[in-house]
Amino acid sequence: MSCRTVVITEIISPYRIPVFNALARDPEIDLHVIFLAETDPTQRQWLVHKEDIQFSFEVLPSWRRRIHGRNVLLNWGVDAALEAASPETIICGGYNYFASWSALHWARRRGVRFLLWIESTAHDFRSGSVVTESLKKQFMGQCDGFIVPGKSSREYLRAYSIDDDQIVLARNAVDNDFFASAADKARQNAEMNRELHSLPDQYLLFVGRLVPDKGVIDLIEAYEMLSVELRTQVGLVFVGAGITEAELRKRASSITPGSIHFAGFRQRDELAIFYALAQALVLPTYTDRWGLVVNEAMACGVPVICSSAAGCAADLIPDCRNGYVIEPRDVRGLASALTNLLQDSPLRAEMGESVRNYIKRYSPEICAAGMAKASVGSHATQDA
Repeated sequence: MSCRTVVITEIISPYRIPVFNALARDPEIDLHVIFLAETDPTQRQWLVHKEDIQFSFEVLPSWRRRIHGRNVLLNWGVDAALEAASPETIICGGYNYFASWSALHWARRRGVRFLLWIESTAHDFRSGSVVTESLKKQFMGQCDGFIVPGKSSREYLRAYSIDDDQIVLARNAVDNDFFASAADKARQNAEMNRELHSLPDQYLLFVGRLVPDKGVIDLIEAYEMLSVELRTQVGLVFVGAGITEAELRKRASSITPGSIHFAGFRQRDELAIFYALAQALVLPTYTDRWGLVVNEAMACGVPVICSSAAGCAADLIPDCRNGYVIEPRDVRGLASALTNLLQDSPLRAEMGESVRNYIKRYSPEICAAGMAKASVGSHATQDA
């Protein structure tokens, strides 16, 4: 008999849909997903691809505000939704929403297994306050198990004295096949795509929110430190939007020679074009629970330069075969990594081949298998 599993997660994000579709196809899982909101207009501009959804789901009524820089999301109807779904296992994506606590209390009252799907790492800026840490420990202490995307989150849980046998790995993933296929098509029409999107012949790429914590100021400073010859040959492209864009544009105007482009926010269906034609993706972030843009770039066959603060770094760039890992805020180290990669075209080609093969270990199906293992394992324990 399949295990009735409810996943509670914040929004209908495009990179989660393929994972949940794969989980719903598992014969041992009877899946229902509860979204706390369709999207987050304060942080994201993603289109909601409901047409891609192949699993049972609902969206709870909600109220959202940004208060003193914090994202406050309130939901109602959590208990009613759980009563109707009647889960044997709940997988809750996070502990920082009121709905998460409601679901935890509901599960404890009814003896339902409750698993925390957690991506936090030691570099997470959101942690640290005494109140937050106290609440977090209370929440974790009532969970029956934990699901993590990789090594950094596993180490984070160990710091809270969580035993390894309580932790299941579900490797973070995007739709690799979609990005690989779209990238191949983009390269077949490279000149047309460069002209259409005003892209340099060669360029470094950043994809994400243009905010200080993403290290975007460090990136433009590192680009300015490149030799005149490299800046003449290679541009820098920012895909995204955010509060730092005006400062970036001001700095870009003073960099000569150099070619710096701001492409604005782009939806999933366009991103593969920017990845495919880039020399490398650069993510010099100060804090990032994972960094799924790295998965996307690797699926497109693009090397990566990433800071060690990104949760994905330890898993996706374990050595120099897939790219370089630099320390956050190390502008000189970043400039050196950019130089090394740009000056060695055979190395870039070798890395491009390596990343495509390596990222196959991080597919939606493999992520879903980890989640199913955690859910069914709990179910089996209850049935025993």
